[in-house]
Amino acid sequence: MFDIVGKRFWFFLISGVVILIAIICLVTFGLKLGIEFSKGSMLTVSFEKEVDQDELTQELASLGYTNAIIQHTGGGDFIIRTHKLIGDDKTNLEDALVDKFGHLSETEFNSVSPMIAAETTQNAAIAVAVAAVGILLYITWAFRRMPKPFHYGTCAIVALLHDALVALGVFSILGGILGWEINLMFITGILAVIGYSVNNTVVVLIEY
Repeated sequence: MFDIVGKRFWFFLISGVVILIAIICLVTFGLKLGIEFSKGSMLTVSFEKEVDQDELTQELASLGYTNAIIQHTGGGDFIIRTHKLIGDDKTNLEDALVDKFGHLSETEFNSVSPMIAAETTQNAAIAVAVAAVGILLYITWAFRRMPKPFHYGTCAIVALLHDALVALGVFSILGGILGWEINLMFITGILAVIGYSVNNTVVVLIEY
C-alpha cells in the first residue's frame, strides 16, 4: 500500500508550488471580468459578408470605441464589448458599421450599469462566503463526537480554498492569454468545485 501520510511532505510541497503559481497568475493576469461583473454593453452582430476582425477593430477605434473588445465567433459573427451604450449610441454604432461593412443583423444586446455590476459582484462574494461558513459548521457538527471537531471543519475549508485557488489561477491564465472572461456560470462552477472538494475531504476524513 502506498504510504500517503508518510510522504505528506512532498504532497504539501506540490500543493504549495501549485498555490504559489496560482497566486502569481492572479496577481499578474487577474481575472477578465465578463459583462455581468463590469459596467458596459455587449452587442452580438452578424454581417452578411465576411468581415476582417482587424478592420472592425480599426473602424470601432475611429468611432471612439478604442477600448472595445471584439470576439470573432465565425463567419461574419462578432461579439462586441464596449463601454455602456446610452441613448442612440447603439443605433449610431450599428448605422456606422452598416455604412462600412454592409448589412448586419443584431442577434443579442445586453447592457449592465455600474450599480448592477457592483451588486452582482457583491452577491457572488456573499454566496461563496456563506457557502464556506455553512460547510465549516456542517462538518464541525458531523464530526461532533470526535476530539476537536472544529479542526475537521477547518481542514475542509483549507482544502476547498486550495482547490478554488487552483481553478482561479487556471482561469486567470486563460483570461490573460486567450481572453476568456468569467461570468455568473463561472461562480456556479466555483461552487461546484467547492462542493466536490468538501465531499472528497469528508470521504478522506472518514476513511482516515
